[in-house]
Amino acid sequence: MTEEHRALRDAVRGLLSGYPTRAAVEQPAGYDAGLWQRLCKEIGVAGLAVPEAFGGAGATLLEQHVVLTEWGRSLTPGPMLGCGVLATQALLRTGDTEACERLLPGICAGDRIATLVWSGDPVADGSLVGEAHQVLDAESAEILLVPTDAGLYEVDAAAPGVTVRPADVLDTTRRLATVRLDGARATKIGDGDLRPWLGDLAYVALSAEQVGAAAHAFAATHEYVQQRVQFGRPIGSFQVLQHRLAEAYLRLEAATTASWTAAEALVAGSEDAPTLAAMAKVYCSEALQAIAAEMVQMHGGLAITWEHDAHLYLRRAYADAQLFGAPAAHLDRLAATLLPT
Repeated sequence: MTEEHRALRDAVRGLLSGYPTRAAVEQPAGYDAGLWQRLCKEIGVAGLAVPEAFGGAGATLLEQHVVLTEWGRSLTPGPMLGCGVLATQALLRTGDTEACERLLPGICAGDRIATLVWSGDPVADGSLVGEAHQVLDAESAEILLVPTDAGLYEVDAAAPGVTVRPADVLDTTRRLATVRLDGARATKIGDGDLRPWLGDLAYVALSAEQVGAAAHAFAATHEYVQQRVQFGRPIGSFQVLQHRLAEAYLRLEAATTASWTAAEALVAGSEDAPTLAAMAKVYCSEALQAIAAEMVQMHGGLAITWEHDAHLYLRRAYADAQLFGAPAAHLDRLAATLLPT
């Protein structure tokens, strides 16, 4: 991590630390719109990897990786992953200058919300049909971007033929929805199938959030076992807990390496990027689950009370493992790629 990355990390962490996650969840959109606007206008989080010509900062996905890590650390609800990363990069990937000039400045400024709907097949009259599940930010989105094998399509979220149904979620800090397209009118803004690259981007971006969440879970647990006294001594002095914390730390370090290596490969356009993205998705999912479980175990009965955040990290761990495909599906993909037939 460079000095510039550390400065960005500290700025984002400073803003996020002042906003309680629980209060944000209760907002109508499921996140604090004022915080999102402030992050976009003061730090430019949604436009970090967007060229200046389209209202962004002209940085790279590595800078967005730093922001996503902090986002995961705090479990802050908000459209960073769905809108600030996936939607902006989908638009840029089309190479459609008109669409980018029309949509990206508002998105980068935090004034408009866009999201990807991973479903839909174009039909002859320019409309879309299909149903997508686990759609990020769908309840607050004004713009739906639908990647298909023929290209990327833009749909007005308020148009006839669009139905958004909130989903029941395990992780209350990340709202998801089911989006149904029933003959929704669509505008094509790019040719070619973007889904493979967007999938790799999604896995890598999610892994950054998972690393951030795991880092917080480990740090909070390490601090707690130094303070909790049992049998006249801090429980962190017991060897069995020391061994478990050491294993958690190794998991965290390996997950961090996997996530950053995949991000660097994606930015460089490496031919290994799809493999590294799948590896990051699998390993970071499993690492967060293990570390969040240790957080709950070592905090004891306190961890399962609503007043403590430990259960939120456990919920995030298991929910994220299924987002964009379960680890088992990615393991099958890796096996097909890496193992001889």
